[in-house]
Amino acid sequence: MDFTPSEEQSAARGLAARIFGDLSTHERLTAAGTGTDAELWKELCAVGLPAAVEDIGLLGLVLLLEEQGRTTAQVPFAATCVYGLLAVAEHGTAEQRERLLPALRDGTAVATGAFPARGGVHSTEDGALYGAVPWVPWLREATHVLVADADLALWIVEARASGAEASAVGAEACAAGVTVEPVETTAPWSAGRLVLDGVRGVRLGNGQPGAYAAVLATARTAFAGLQAGVCAGALARAVHHTVTREQFGRPLSTNQGVLIRAADAHMDTEAIRVTAYEAAWRHDEQRACETQALTAAWWAAEAGKRVVHTGQHLHGGTGADLDHPVHRHFLWGRQLDAYLGCGSEVLEELGLLLADGAQGDAS
Repeated sequence: MDFTPSEEQSAARGLAARIFGDLSTHERLTAAGTGTDAELWKELCAVGLPAAVEDIGLLGLVLLLEEQGRTTAQVPFAATCVYGLLAVAEHGTAEQRERLLPALRDGTAVATGAFPARGGVHSTEDGALYGAVPWVPWLREATHVLVADADLALWIVEARASGAEASAVGAEACAAGVTVEPVETTAPWSAGRLVLDGVRGVRLGNGQPGAYAAVLATARTAFAGLQAGVCAGALARAVHHTVTREQFGRPLSTNQGVLIRAADAHMDTEAIRVTAYEAAWRHDEQRACETQALTAAWWAAEAGKRVVHTGQHLHGGTGADLDHPVHRHFLWGRQLDAYLGCGSEVLEELGLLLADGAQGDAS
């Protein structure tokens, strides 16, 4: 395994770091609230970073999402790339790729996914979808939603009205049969409750088996990469605080207890990063990666929670300030923990997957 970024991946990562660093400031994040920073999203799309994901692969996307996580930038980058660009590029038909990818590349379309499937959506033989999903990240910004039904078939749903319907009811109105109800989550991800009442979905690809599992593994890997960045950002803030803040005439960083907490957080962050890299590398090499994606998700959920708590604790009383930048990392880390599935849930799924594999090998 070689996780060394290619020249193209390194260039994309450097560009992402510059844009996120310049535009995703504390003041702008505060002003954005729970919505997308439209100017930042426009800039990312103008330089072609979402479109580049098709060329730099999932490992390249993980590198970009690390940079987003460092600044907790308010853009639906991960969701659009995972549930839109990569899902359609890898599993869509030629017609779907031609119709959907251009708008996803330039940012005029925003995608998200009702993942993981919880059995709340059912489809009829003619492609009508019914049911509800309690919360979907970035749903209030999305033009398209990738939905998995109870049989784990994948459907592309247009969430926004278009054409004559849009001109009559407004460009931001939901499509017929789609209801989006705002939901406030731990992190300001512009989430919503999705209700489907007979909306016509388009089957992703030709209904090939395994598409749901493949997209889910991709999502777990990508969001684990995002968590690695969130943790790195929280730890960087904690290091800066403990180095510059003095107590009893010496920096807090000279306290052995502080050093141990920071070292443990660093090791946890590296574990999240390397497991996400491995899962992404295997995906790009077209190797089986479901086990590795679950491993990355477990580290991101379990260790990520520890790291963002450490980042806040090492700030002392300052970390309890809801307006302090480190608190945003804490919120994102806890939200990613919830989205990936709490550690025990992911570990149970991983154990079952490994047991099934062992039984298959024995037979």
